[in-house]
Order: sequence, then structure tokens, then C-alpha cells
Amino acid sequence: MLNNMTDTEEGEGGPNSQGDGNPKESSPFINSSSASDVEKSQQYDGKNMALFEEEMDNSPMVSSILSSLANYSNLPQGSKEHEEAENEEGDGVSKAPSLGTLMGVYLPCIQNIFGVILFLRMTWMVGIGGVFGSFFIVFMCCSTTMLTAISMSAIATNGVVPAGGSYYMISRSLGPEFGGAVGICFYLGTTFAGAMYILGAIELLLVKIQAIVFICSVPFTMLNNMRVYGTIVLSFMATVVFVGVKYVNKLALVFLACVILSILAVYAGVIKTAIEPPVFPVCILGNRTLISKGFDVCAKVIEQDNGTITTKLWRIFCDSEFLNATCDEYFANNNVSEIQGIPGVTSGILAENLFGYYLEKGDFLEKRGLSAVQDQEVPITNSNRYVLADITSFFTLLVGIYFPSVTGIMAGSNRSGDLRNAQRSIPIGTIAAITTTSTVYMSAVVLFGACIEGVVLRDKFGEGVNGNLVIGTLAWPSPWVIVIGSFFSTCGAGLQSLTGAPRLLQAISRDSVIPFLKVFGQGKANGEPTWALLLTASICEIGIIIASLDAVAPILSMFFLMCYMFVNLACALQTLLRTPNWRPRFKFYHWALSFLGMSLCLSLMFICSWYYAIVAMVIATCIYKYIEFAGAEKEWGDGIRGISLSAARYALMRLEEGPPHTKNWRPQILVLLSMDAEQNVEQPRLLSLTNQLKAGKGLTIVGTSVVGTFLNNHAEAQKAEQSLRKLMETEKVKGFSQVVISSNLRDGTSHLIQVGGLGGLKHNTVLVSWPRTWKQPEDNLRFRNFIEVVRETTAANMALLVPKNIAAYPSNGERFTEGHIDVWWIVHDGGMLMLLPFLLRQHKVWRKCKMRIFTVAQMDDNSIQMKKDLITFLYHLRIDAEVEVVEMHDSDISAYTYEKTLVMEQRSQILKQMHLTKNEMERESVAVSRPKQVQLIQNKNATPTSPTSPTTPAGGAATPGQEMQMTWTDKAENQAAAAHPEQGGVKDIFNMKPNQSNVRRMHTALRLNEVIMKKSKEAKLVLLNMPGPPKNRMGEDNYMEFLEVLTEGLNRVLLVRGGGREVITIYS
Repeated sequence: MLNNMTDTEEGEGGPNSQGDGNPKESSPFINSSSASDVEKSQQYDGKNMALFEEEMDNSPMVSSILSSLANYSNLPQGSKEHEEAENEEGDGVSKAPSLGTLMGVYLPCIQNIFGVILFLRMTWMVGIGGVFGSFFIVFMCCSTTMLTAISMSAIATNGVVPAGGSYYMISRSLGPEFGGAVGICFYLGTTFAGAMYILGAIELLLVKIQAIVFICSVPFTMLNNMRVYGTIVLSFMATVVFVGVKYVNKLALVFLACVILSILAVYAGVIKTAIEPPVFPVCILGNRTLISKGFDVCAKVIEQDNGTITTKLWRIFCDSEFLNATCDEYFANNNVSEIQGIPGVTSGILAENLFGYYLEKGDFLEKRGLSAVQDQEVPITNSNRYVLADITSFFTLLVGIYFPSVTGIMAGSNRSGDLRNAQRSIPIGTIAAITTTSTVYMSAVVLFGACIEGVVLRDKFGEGVNGNLVIGTLAWPSPWVIVIGSFFSTCGAGLQSLTGAPRLLQAISRDSVIPFLKVFGQGKANGEPTWALLLTASICEIGIIIASLDAVAPILSMFFLMCYMFVNLACALQTLLRTPNWRPRFKFYHWALSFLGMSLCLSLMFICSWYYAIVAMVIATCIYKYIEFAGAEKEWGDGIRGISLSAARYALMRLEEGPPHTKNWRPQILVLLSMDAEQNVEQPRLLSLTNQLKAGKGLTIVGTSVVGTFLNNHAEAQKAEQSLRKLMETEKVKGFSQVVISSNLRDGTSHLIQVGGLGGLKHNTVLVSWPRTWKQPEDNLRFRNFIEVVRETTAANMALLVPKNIAAYPSNGERFTEGHIDVWWIVHDGGMLMLLPFLLRQHKVWRKCKMRIFTVAQMDDNSIQMKKDLITFLYHLRIDAEVEVVEMHDSDISAYTYEKTLVMEQRSQILKQMHLTKNEMERESVAVSRPKQVQLIQNKNATPTSPTSPTTPAGGAATPGQEMQMTWTDKAENQAAAAHPEQGGVKDIFNMKPNQSNVRRMHTALRLNEVIMKKSKEAKLVLLNMPGPPKNRMGEDNYMEFLEVLTEGLNRVLLVRGGGREVITIYS
């Protein structure tokens, strides 16, 4: 390829005569033009960065973009809330996220976790399941949410989570299919939660608040009452949400205050029972609990005016008020007794309530320990006068009803766009909220069992205690604190559900993962999801029509449990796959905990209700398959291998659909090795470095080329491939080997770069060793091949890694116990310089090394602000590193720089013009590459008298150009004069003046090398931006010389070129 270049191609943009009459390269770097070259010369002159100036359009200076990298906006476009849109209308100024851990995460989680179940079903659950059973249920559910919170914290701190909460986390971790399926499940769960809260509020109205006017007072019409009132309340709430979300948000703190005050009132009441138990009588006939309505005295007869008269209770069970009346047999055979409903925490009632008391539907609520006379053959009469079990109760039912009371842990992550420091606030706030609520729930189980009589606990609607809320009677100073507090908290939670669910549906719709939902992504001009709100209210109405809190609770439990299960799965998979982007700032997680949480969620789904669990899974599967509908056709072969081939083909077809997201980007490395005459690898340490980089896993292709033809050299190629495989096995590199046979090495290498890999499983990074003997005449072709590799990787938008002095790199068996990996971040090329040290430090060789990042500040840069911005940027990247900004002030170009540039150009021109024989080239190379013989001026940093004509040193020391003249022969001069008579002889070369562009680039290389040596001489590894390759062949020698000067004196250097795309992100 290189050998086929024509003179015309070499001279493209060729020599121009500009002022000094000497040949001048138009621009030896990619992406440049003559006009822009002049402008950039003026722009970057004196800025010490001329070596990188030709690529500033594609790879800007770090100092110019650092501020924008640090000061990102973590709210996606179009995600403003209605309230923000109204508040900001007219001023156009967006507010910075300002919520801290307490207001942004902890309190919203507390508000969402505490809810209707605590006030309406907790006491009933303790009475039915017993203290032991209830405590186990609470512990199991709270453990599930705690494990989920740990997984969620890891995901949420793995970058910035824009508004979208769990849906965003799952969809970006597991892909659009899982994300869409789980997102819809979470949406349905949130919607049914709204129905549950509304039903709870209506139950409080109809059962607990006596002033309500019933549509019909017959008990059997209770369900219809709940449906009618529930529909009215739902319509009112939906209207409030439609008209003004900001009122809902502003009332959130009021609703939260009601919840907290109610809970404090319960604890105060428990303490008071130890001192003075409240009067809370319960009437018992035999051992059956009586409905308190219809009678005023818990006795059959009372003494009045020296006579015995019957009571209202007598008239309920007997056919007349007289003592000789015919009465219900059970009433006649058993005594009426009155017990204290809340005997107090010191009464010892806890022992009676330790174990469960499960009931069938229609069973009597009976007090343990009381005997009763009952004839089994006599039919039961007046059953409507006793408190009966309204549903059949069992352990799994209790789990399904209780679980919604521990949901709401996503409230913090849903507000991530409003948090000042989401990566710190979400884990702390969420885990603290779960710890607080779990403590309250567990203590409530024990305290309810220790304070309240069992029959009262099992009386779900308080029928035996005048319809009072049991937990309200326990509270101090008044039961109305609980009644009003619980009513407002349920209303507030319902409003929050009707506010959040439409926005979640809108986020799913706008992602376009489910096409038929696109219409719900639209809304009012301010982004309010009108259509999504309408659908949410319609689905919520289904829950209202069910009209039973106990029937709705397991439904939403299914959807929440499925969502939590996939959060745990996402964390476990990310941890096990060890993707390069998986760098959570929250460190207290483990894949085993995530799998335990996932297993608990799956178990609870089937414990709560196996048929609901199957329905939820069918819904999720249908959505998954619908999203995947355009996927590859299944092709089943026979046996395991056929399945593997089908899976591999399917995976390759999926990879072909598009480039990977930045989060999933990892270096898929093509390692270019050279072989000796015996087909043995010349640089085995390249594979050691490859192994150390593969903490990110991914693809590895180890390739080499053999000169010849396929027919004649096939045996050599096989031998080379065996050598590669043997070395890969020794170095524990998992990947593929590839050997190509070509007429020359240049073409063979080019073929490997072009066709390596298969389909979407292609390399994106090339690893090639630095040609350390490039100055030797016999290696002239090798270094030109190297530059062609640089050119081709740039053209193919691949990253390039060039380790210099590869023999000094550590083997896989070595360990660094201390030291630094230094990154010199000069231009931004997609973040490769940040990602590579992170990957290296995952390997045991580099694990103990600390990372330092240096960036360069110019004269007009604010180095203090740059350092702050860089620290902020690294914090969001979840990368721990020391940061230092190195100031490189403007300085005059020294005479030493001119001398070194002149030597370089003279050597280059002589090689081009003279076409030296091999012996003459060797002699010339020895003379030019002998740095000790180059005599410098007395002060290396002194300013020359003329920028283009350096002062000759005192003492008559010869300049490098003069030293080169001494090595020249008359024969060479005569050959040069004959070949190029217009040049006026070879001696004119030594009168040439250095190219100003080359002088500035040499100045950059020397200055950078000076500061790098000062800061990083002792570093275990230095990573450095690699300047762009020459545009044409005229500047190749100069380019190599620039890189040599840039890295001179450093032990291990890894030159890095990005592939033209971002490979690291602050987002989760």
C-alpha cells in the first residue's frame, strides 16, 4: 500500500515557496488547510500547544471544555414539571438542583412508605397473624426493600440518573425490552396504588367518620358505597392534578406532617397505657364478640328501682322484653361479659397475642381463654349481631396486603433531577428512610400485640368498638389525630400516585419503545401529560370498582415486586459483567445481595398470590415480546451446539443494529504483533498489557501478517498462529488469533484493521508497539508502516494505544505495591485517558497504584477554577484520582529548540533528496542521531537574536548542521548536484532555515516533556494524548521525532488516541 504511492500523492499539498525560499510543508497533519494553518499558527503561537493544534476542531483543549463537562444539566429536555414551567415562565432562568438528602430523599421516602396499611390494616394483621407471624412478615418485606435499596443505590450512584427513576435505571441497565416491560409494570403498580389510597380514604369516611351521609345504610351495599364515593374522589383528584400539580407538591409537606404526627401520637398513647390505660370496653357473649351498635349496656338485665329489667341487648336476641321471653339458645346458655379492649402495655396481653388466629370467612371473632356453651346441632341464629370475619385469612394473604406498606422506596431516585448531590443523597436518604420505617413497623407489631386485646385487633372495621379506629383509640391525646391524619395522608398519597404515574407513562411513551403508547407522550404546551393522566384515571377506576382494599393491595404488590426484582437483577448483572462503565460511588453492594433480593421478590410474588404473579409475568412477557417483535428469526438446530449457534447468530445480529451506547463501550482490542524469522512473537509483553486491560472484558483479536502468498506460505502462517495461541494461553488472554498472508507487511496490517472481527463483534481499538529502532535505516519501512496504522485507525474512527518501551512493562506475575498511574490530559478525545487507568487498576498488577490526572492551563486560563471543574467531573465519573493543573506560561522559543528542529529538518531533507545508499544512510544516521555531539548554546533557554537564525555558540563549537557537513562526502555532493541541479548543491541544505510550524511543534514537545519529567518521572505509567498523524509523507520523519522528544526520558509511556466518540459517561 505504502509502496504503491505515486509522486503526485506524495506531493499533495506539496512544497510551497514562502518567504525564505525553502521547501515548506503545507501541513503535515490531518484535517488542515493552508488558510486555517496560518490562522491557527497565530492563534496557538506562544500557547505551547502547537503539536496538537491541527486537531483542535475534533479534540478540543481540555481547558476549553472542562467547565462545560463539570457544569452539566442532569434534567433531560422536556422533563420539567408543571410547577417549574409555570414558575419559570417569563424569566427563562432555570434553577439549579437544590434539594438535599433530608428534603429531597428522606422525607419523600418516609411519606411514600408510611400509608394507609399502617393505619387501617396493621392492627388487624397483628391480630390474625400473631406477633411472631406479623413480625416475620414485616422483617421479610423490609429486608426485600432494603436489599433492593442497596442495589438501587449502586445503580443510582453509577452516574447521573435523570428524572425517570426506576424505569430509567432498569431500561438503561437491561435494555429497552426489559425496561419497557418493567416500566409498564411499575406504572400499573403506581396506578393501582392510587386506587388503594382512595379506597383507604373512602373506608375512613364510610366506617370511621360517623357524620357521613350514606347513600344506602344496608351493610351489603358497602361495596357500592365505596364505588360511588371512590369514583367521586378519583374525579376530584384527577381534576386537581390536571389543573395544578404545584398545589400537590406544596401540600406534600402538610400530608407528611400529618403522617409523622399520627405516628408520634401512637407512641405517646402506648406510653400512656402503661400509666393509665384508656377506657375501651368490648362486649362478649360467651366467647363471641358482639357488634356494639343497637345496645347501650353490655348486660342481659340490669337492676333498676329494686327491680330487674331487660336491656336492649336482651331485645336483640329475644322475642320480647319480658324475662319469660323466648331467646336465642346461645344467648340463653352463655353469659355476657365486658372486657377492656386496650389493657395496656404492662397487662401481659402480649403472651396471648404471640401466635396467629386465622379465620374462615363468616367465622365469629372469639376471645381466647373464655369458655362458651354451644350445641353444634342447633343452627346459628342472629349471626348478624356478632362480629364476623369478612374474608378468609391465611399467611400469604397477609403478606400480599402488607407489602404495599413498604413500597415507595423509589421516591428519592424519582427526584434525582432535583437533588443537589444525587450520588450522595439517594443511598443515604433511601436507606435511612427504610431503616426508620422498618423500625417503626417492627416496633408497632410488638407494641400492638402488647397493648391491645386480640379480639379488638382482629376486628378489622371496629364493629365491636362503636366503629372506632383501633389505632386511633390507642393514640394520645385524641383518636381524631389518627383519623384526620390518616385521612389526609391517604389523600396525599393518592394525589402523589396520580401525579407520578402519568409522568412515568409519558417517559415510557417518549422513549418510543412501545409504539402504540406514543399518543400518551403528548400533553399540554407546558409538558403536562394530559392523555397519560386520562388513561391513569381510567385504570385507577378499575381498582375503585373492585372496591376492596384487601383485593387491590396484592395486585399492586405484584407489580412493585416485579419492578424491585429487576432492579436487583440489573445490579447483579452489572456487577458480574464488570462493564467499564460500572463504577458505583456507593460501595456497599455485592452481587450475592442483589441475587438474594431478587429471589425474595420472586418468592414474595408467589407467596402473595400465585395467580396474580402469573398474570403479572404474562403481561410483562407480552410487552417484552412486543418490543422485541422486530428481532431476529429463531433458528433452532439439533443439540446444544445448534442452540449455541443460533444464540450466537442472534446476538451478532442484535449487535449489528447499531453502535453500542457509551455506557456499554469497552475496548475491543486488535493487538498487532510482529513475528521474527522463526515465526515467534517479538513483543510478548503486548499481550501482558492486553490481559491487564481486559478487566472490561470484551473482544480481543491478536493478529499478525506473514509476507508471501497463501499457496507458498500457508505452513508459515499456521506456525505463526500456533505461536500466537501458545502465547495467548501463557498470558491468559481470552480471545481469537488471526494471521493473514500478504505480499507485504503494510497491506497485511491494513487487512487486519479492516476485516478483523465478525458483524457487530468488531474491534474498536488497535494496540501496536512503538517502533523503538525507527531511526535505523533498516527499520525505515517499519516506522512508515507504523504511521500508516495511525492514519488508518484515525480514518476508521478507532482508538489507538501505543505503548513505548514495551519491554519495561510489567508481566502478569508482577505486583506494584505503590506508585502512580499518571494521566496527562491535554486534549479531550472521548475519555479514553480516563477509562484506561480505571481498567488497568482492576488488575492485580496495578491495583495498588493510585491515579493522578494532570491537565495543562495556559496563560489566560483560570487554573483554580479548572481544578475545581476537573474534580467535579471526576466525581460524576465515579473515578478516584488526584488532580493537578499544570500552568505552562508563554515563553520564548529557545535556541535549543531551533537547533533541534534544524537538525531534524536537515536529516529529513537529505534523506529525501539524496536517495542515499544503505551504507551512506547508516553513516549519516549515526552522525545525526548522536545527541551528545550536538553542542548547544551556553544558555539553553536564552532568546536567539533572530527567530530564524540562532546565534552561533561562542567558542567556535560546531552546530549540528556543520557536524553533518563534516560527515558528507564529495561523491554525495556531486550526486545531489547532478540529481537536482536547481537546488544549487547539497550544501544549500545546510543554509536552510527551520520551518516555523515545525519550530512551534518542537517547542510544544520540549515544554511538555519538561513538565511531564518534572511531575511524572517516577510514575509507574504515564498516559498521554498522542498528536495526530502527518497528512502526507513529507512530514513522517518529523512526526516521529516530535513523539520521541515528547516522551524522552520516561520509562513507561502509553500514547493514546481516541476513536472520535465518547467512551465514558457521567450517566447511569
